[in-house]
Amino acid sequence: MKNRHLVCPLAAVTALALSACGLLPGDGDQTRTVSIWLMRDSVSEDFLQRFTTAYESQHAGVKLQFTIQDWTGIGKKVTGAIKGEGGPDVIEVGNTQVAQYAETDSLYDLTLESARDLGGEQWLPGLAEPGRIDGAQYGIPWYAANRIVIYNKDLFRQAGIAKPPTTRAKWLADTEKINDSGSQGIYLAGQDWYTLAGFIWDEGGELAVDQGGAWSGTLDSPAALRGMEVYKELQALGSGPKDADEQTPPQAEVFARGDVAQIIATPSAVAAITKVNPELEEKLGFFPIPGKQAGKPCAVFTGGSDLIIPENAPQRGAALDVVKALAGDKWQTELARAMNYVPNKSGLASVVQGREATSVMAVGAARGRATPNSPQWADVEADNPIKPYMTAVLQGEDPKAAAKAASKKISSALAE
Repeated sequence: MKNRHLVCPLAAVTALALSACGLLPGDGDQTRTVSIWLMRDSVSEDFLQRFTTAYESQHAGVKLQFTIQDWTGIGKKVTGAIKGEGGPDVIEVGNTQVAQYAETDSLYDLTLESARDLGGEQWLPGLAEPGRIDGAQYGIPWYAANRIVIYNKDLFRQAGIAKPPTTRAKWLADTEKINDSGSQGIYLAGQDWYTLAGFIWDEGGELAVDQGGAWSGTLDSPAALRGMEVYKELQALGSGPKDADEQTPPQAEVFARGDVAQIIATPSAVAAITKVNPELEEKLGFFPIPGKQAGKPCAVFTGGSDLIIPENAPQRGAALDVVKALAGDKWQTELARAMNYVPNKSGLASVVQGREATSVMAVGAARGRATPNSPQWADVEADNPIKPYMTAVLQGEDPKAAAKAASKKISSALAE
């Protein structure tokens, strides 16, 4: 193996990355440095330190170099790295981004490792499916997060509700009951399209479908229209704006006032809520978004990350071993507990027992989905026609006509 001059990438790098950058003096050809790009806040410094120490002690002659990247502008940076020479060996990417990178024909096919070494048949569908392109697995699921219902226990109790609902019908009835008690049953902004996607999937619909290589928007299908009707019924039980999303204003801050019984959000919203109103911390409860039947939560959008290996990875063999470790049961357990993530396999859900919000999130993740697996889906989100469609329906326009117009825009964006 030839000696290579290794230089740390010009990105925000942890102290750990700085110490690990390059070859150790005296090791010569025997030391291989595996370069790994991770996204900011995906892991803690403590997790990286523990993983690195354990991994390097078990793999003589291998050094790990972690570089922390920012989400802003990452698409162009990753595309350049995987199409160039001597780029990173392992890259963390958003689960819905895998398709756009796979389109470059610059990713290593990990199908064999998925089945042979990583228990791919147990992966959460919302992470595994977007990493699979034309039957080949390019993205290895790493961690997941999804929306749940965060509720105020005091307001539920004051309305005479003893336990969280487990069906959609009971959820709607309980929310109306809370309104009757004088509090706001739920705050749901009119353009929370990820939540809408879950209702559409729960009804058997899709945002878009691939018809022989040509993608078409399908918001106007009967099933998708039923999902929008569910959203409209629930949104009407609160005073959320019909023409804004959940960040305008931030729904966590609205909930923190103390007079709203529920919001739909990821558990990360808890920190924002308690920062504004620390007294709510002991009053917060969590439950999966209810589905039509008890014991079967609503489908949810799964966010999270996959790990990819570029074809041009200088240390591809060693990179495979690193990915196997990061995505394997031991370090999945460590990561889930350290960061309150959902691990990549449904069978590992028990490792977050005792962490109420994360455990609830894991229940929903079993029915997780991802956005349409098209390389152009990012173009849809860039000028998202789903949001104005939702507002139009909530403000009284004909749902079928509005859905057809939005579907046409989706189809056009996916055809580019």
